[in-house]
Amino acid sequence: MSRRISIFGATGSIGQNTLDLIKRAPDDYDVIALTGGHNIAQLAADALQVGAKLVVTAHDQHLPALRQALEGSGIEAAAGPTALCEAATRPADWVMSAIVGAAGLEPGVRALQQGATLALANKESMVCAGPLMLATARANGGTILPVDSEHSALFQALNGEPRDAVDKVIITASGGAFRDWPLADLAHATPEQAATHPNWSMGTRITIDSASMFNKALELIEAKELFGFDPDQIEACIHPESVVHAMVAFRDGGMIGHMGVPDMRHAIGYALHHPNRDPLPVKTLDLLSIGQLNFREVCPDRYPALRLARQVMEAGGLHGAVFNAAKEVALDAFLQKRIGFLDMAAVVERVLDRLSATNGLNHADIDLDTVLRADLAARDAAKDDIHQTSQK
Repeated sequence: MSRRISIFGATGSIGQNTLDLIKRAPDDYDVIALTGGHNIAQLAADALQVGAKLVVTAHDQHLPALRQALEGSGIEAAAGPTALCEAATRPADWVMSAIVGAAGLEPGVRALQQGATLALANKESMVCAGPLMLATARANGGTILPVDSEHSALFQALNGEPRDAVDKVIITASGGAFRDWPLADLAHATPEQAATHPNWSMGTRITIDSASMFNKALELIEAKELFGFDPDQIEACIHPESVVHAMVAFRDGGMIGHMGVPDMRHAIGYALHHPNRDPLPVKTLDLLSIGQLNFREVCPDRYPALRLARQVMEAGGLHGAVFNAAKEVALDAFLQKRIGFLDMAAVVERVLDRLSATNGLNHADIDLDTVLRADLAARDAAKDDIHQTSQK
C-alpha cells in the first residue's frame, strides 16, 4: 500500500531532494500536495511527474500561471497562505516541512493536528513555537522527525540512549563565507560576498545566514526545543570539512558522532524510511581521501548571533519567535543594502531588548495566535529600528 505524502516547499533544495527520492520509487508513494513559491514551472513539472492531487503556490499572483501549466491534468491548483494551511489539513501519512522561515509554522501545526509524521526541515517552527509543536504532536498522535542534518545526526546518535547519560551535545558549523576573514573587514562585507558558501551551493538567504551564523543560532535553539537539553549542554564548533554533523558526549567520557558526506538526501531519507535504514543514493564517506578533520572554537566577536541564541534559550517563552522574526527582517534589509552585515545582529538584539521590556515574552502557554502576534510585533519593531537607524 502506498504512503500518502505531502511536500511543503517542494521547489527549494530540501523539497527537490525529497522529490528525487520519491521519483526513484513512485509506486511507493501517493503524493497528496506539493507547495512552492515563485518557481511555477518547476512546481508544475514536478506535480505532473509525481501525479500530485493538489498544488499550491504561496503567491496569489502566480495562480493563473499555475493553472495554465496544469491545464488538462486534473490536478487541483490553489494559492495564498490560507490555501497552504488548507493543504496541510489534507490527510497524509508523512509531510515534509521545508518552507523557509516562520511561514512554515502554521502548515506544520496543521499537519500535526491530522496526526501526520512531520519531517521537519523548517527549523523556525521549533524556534518560534517548540512547546506548541511538541504538544500538538502528542495530542494528535503525530510525530516530529528532524531533517536538519545536525538534528537528524543528534537524533540518530541519541537513539536508545537515556537522556540523563548525556553530558552535552555539539553541532558543527562550516563557518560560512567569512570564517577566515579579518574581523575588521566584516563591517564592509556585501550581500554578494556573504552569499558565496565555501563548501556547497545553497539558496541566498540560508547561505547568508551561514555567514552570519544565524542559521547555527536557530539550530542551537531548535536542539533545546527538540531534545529538551539545558542550554549549557548545547554547544557549537567550527568544522570546515562539514562531514561530522553532530556529536553527543556522555557522562562516562564516551562520545558518539554522526558522519557522512554533505548530502541532504541522507537526513531526508532517514526521516522518510524511519525506523528502517533503507538504501539511499548517497555516497559512503571516504575518510582516507579526506585525510584529516579539523575543529575549532567559535569566535564570539565574529558570530554574535550565537550569544543572542543563548539569551533566547535561557529566556524561553516567546523570545524565539521575536528572535527569528527580527532576523528575517534584518536579513531583508541587508539584502537590500540598507544595513551592513554586522548590523543584522545589532537589530535583533535591540528588538529583543525592546520587546522583552514592554511585551511580556515569558508566557507559559504558547498557542498559534500568541506566536503569530509576537512574530508580527517583532517584524514591526525591527522595521522601525532599521528606519530610525538609517535616518541617523
